Amino acid sequence: MAIPQHVIQDTVERYQQRAKIRSSNLRKLDKGKLLEVDTAERVGRRLERLARNPIAANVLTEATNLPTAIIPNDEFRQLVQERILGQNDLMGIAYLEYGLAASHSVCRILLRDRRQNIIGYGTGFMVSPRLMMTNNHVIEKPQTAALSLAEFNYQMGMGGATVPSVTYSLNPEDFFLTSASLDYTLVTVNPSPSAGSGHSTIEQFGWNRLIEDQGKVILGEYVNIIQHPGGEPKQLALRENRLVDLLDDFLHYQTDTAPGSSGSPVFNDQWEVLGLHHSGVPRLDDNGNPLTVDGQLWTPSMGDDRIDWIANEGVRISRIVQHIKQQQSLNQVQRQLRSQLFDGTPPPRVSPYRSSALDTLSTAPAVALPNLDPHGVATWTIPLHVGVSLGNVPQSIAPPAPNTTPTAEVPLPPALPPSPPAFDDAPSEPDSSDGLNLDDWLGDDDSDADLRQDFELLEQLRRGEIVYYDEAADLSDRDDYYRDIAPQFACLSPAERFHQLNQLLEQTHARVLGYRPSAHLYPWVDLQPNLKLRSIYSQLEFSPEQIIQESLRMERLRAERLREKIVKEGLTDEQIATEIELLESLLPYNCEHVVPQSWYNRGQPMRGDLHHLFTCESRCNSFRGNQPYFDFPDYGETIRTDCGKAVGRLFEPESGKGEAARATLYFLLRYPGDINNTSQEYKAESLEVLLNWHRRFPVTEYERHRNGAIARPSRQGTRNPLIDFPDWADQIEFALGLGR
Repeated sequence: MAIPQHVIQDTVERYQQRAKIRSSNLRKLDKGKLLEVDTAERVGRRLERLARNPIAANVLTEATNLPTAIIPNDEFRQLVQERILGQNDLMGIAYLEYGLAASHSVCRILLRDRRQNIIGYGTGFMVSPRLMMTNNHVIEKPQTAALSLAEFNYQMGMGGATVPSVTYSLNPEDFFLTSASLDYTLVTVNPSPSAGSGHSTIEQFGWNRLIEDQGKVILGEYVNIIQHPGGEPKQLALRENRLVDLLDDFLHYQTDTAPGSSGSPVFNDQWEVLGLHHSGVPRLDDNGNPLTVDGQLWTPSMGDDRIDWIANEGVRISRIVQHIKQQQSLNQVQRQLRSQLFDGTPPPRVSPYRSSALDTLSTAPAVALPNLDPHGVATWTIPLHVGVSLGNVPQSIAPPAPNTTPTAEVPLPPALPPSPPAFDDAPSEPDSSDGLNLDDWLGDDDSDADLRQDFELLEQLRRGEIVYYDEAADLSDRDDYYRDIAPQFACLSPAERFHQLNQLLEQTHARVLGYRPSAHLYPWVDLQPNLKLRSIYSQLEFSPEQIIQESLRMERLRAERLREKIVKEGLTDEQIATEIELLESLLPYNCEHVVPQSWYNRGQPMRGDLHHLFTCESRCNSFRGNQPYFDFPDYGETIRTDCGKAVGRLFEPESGKGEAARATLYFLLRYPGDINNTSQEYKAESLEVLLNWHRRFPVTEYERHRNGAIARPSRQGTRNPLIDFPDWADQIEFALGLGR
């Protein structure tokens, strides 16, 4: 696809306007002053992200003598500087393998007219299970998309033979979003291939998550581009493209990409998407006319491949993400498809060439990177041999949370029924003909009975047979619950109030629930007034069926993998406990413990206590890790994700502060001494943060619904006093709940 002249002209103008800044950057780079080119803040974020990035840890330790647990010390900083300056180009072989895995989500776009004749080419790449990204100038309108095809595996294999490709039609009716100013288009790809084009579903090619976080690149670093230049077979431009300037919305990098690469993903060395390639900067004569590679005046009839390109421009992916999230006028299907950009976790990025443990993947398409959070654990060394246990299941591998301790008692997983079809693109509000068939998933244990009962409540609510929150009944239950405390509460000291409430909560905890949010949390307890589940930190919404079925599928996978390990390796109880912890980090729950599990050794009844469990996508769960809550003075002025802001050992959520504060204060009342047993948890002064959030964000109908549902003796039996009587918060000595 020829780059429109107005796009090239705008790119040239931006490039010329930044000439002085770019020249200054290049002079510093030429003198080896890499860490002085970019701002200290950006350099710091980049070093921290590298130190905590599992792929960076794997590649760097494979090529150097650095320890596996990478930290941003002087040796690490020196290695990063040498690598970026090209003074040390040693890369572990895993670098190529990860790049090859990332390449499978990149496709050639075939632009066709109404007679189905090919009229041009472009490049695109999958960014979710169903959405493909390319340039606006490649696919400008839905009518163009409806005629176009996405062709995967159009590439040369070993020996020079062309690999059989697979084509898919596009479906702009389900989702089509475009921006001329940011030059991007998002469009749905149909899940099944075109007739006569093989049998692979689109998910098998994986996708690359769009990451809004900062710290993915700094000036002077090399970037990588996977592309179909001029419609040719797929090619990789590896570490030949240096970032020379960073604008508000654009990246400028010196590269040898060719026309037809429009719509290509631009990666860093950790194979995270930095930008969307969209235009080149041509060499100009004194009159501003483009020149050809042999120094002649260029004319459009020569084709773009004759232009002497001196630099290229990509659109910053963080700006595209912001634009996508700002869109309000989306229908139900479109909102769900958009949510998959940020909560639909990609498959693990594994090499198809690893021996032994990966033999079963040797014939499967390589798949894309997981969501690699900047606050992952740098000691992650297993994406190469654990991926086999996941097969082609499209789930992210989140780095395991630090400082976790396995549970002592570990039951052997039960036998499982045959796996039902994978849950794929369920509507946010399924009708009676397209809901969740529990019989395919469940057995007869108590948790499954709870799920069935709660699911029936949900169906009754949808039919209008019951109400979401019965205020009168709940107030009556509340008064009965506190009947022995409320009359004398005002006469007690803050310490006495704490002890009285602690005894009440302990005595009324009628049922200790196992940790199974699919059965105990999602169907009814965590339901919002609009009958959706909402992520506590990002506020993204999901249908209960969507979360439940995905959670049940993950439960099945965890049990299958654990049973396989037990049978093959004869694990001890302690090894089984460790294996369970590892599997839960690899196959994460979409559930957040507002009081992290590592703080109480994952013990019961704390782990299954519903009062501090909330729906949360695994990416936000991983982003928070086990960091304590904090109120950053500059939160509104700094770069953050839709999950919140995490700096060092502190985390401030984007949303859900009131709910999180009240749940944490409840935990202090119910389990005194289990928080603040290490220096990594809350300090006494942290209580004021929680109390301030409690005051600033009042109790909602959603919380009252949760509270009443949890208080049922058949479920758990306890209530949260901070929801029932918000004014009590300033009258209780919560410091008594802290350890040490």
